[in-house]
Amino acid sequence: MERAYNIPLRKSFRNAPKYKRTNKAVAQVKNFLSQHMKSDDIKLGKELNDKLWEKGIQNPPHHVKVVVTKDDEGVVKAELEGVRAAIKKDAKPTKTADKKPVAHAKVSKTEIKDVPAVENPA
Repeated sequence: MERAYNIPLRKSFRNAPKYKRTNKAVAQVKNFLSQHMKSDDIKLGKELNDKLWEKGIQNPPHHVKVVVTKDDEGVVKAELEGVRAAIKKDAKPTKTADKKPVAHAKVSKTEIKDVPAVENPA
């Protein structure tokens, strides 16, 4: 299940002291998602977390737009709108199979020609 929300944050941190405001905003995002998605297992994405902490602990954003997905096990993952989470693949392609063999030519010392040194007329 996938949904998009615009989460209001201003009321949650308005009466909080300045040194706790972004912490209150993060808690509000988790609380909002647990109520609307009916799950207690909430995971916030990296970009969403960076957006909340972008201006520091004293100035969180007033609202944030998120895209939320809930899997079959009840795990809710929230990510900032417009950012797609990278899906990890189980099987990684081997790097050695993709490379072409390169033949290195060996140069013996006898094949190197002597180059006369250029003298500077100083």
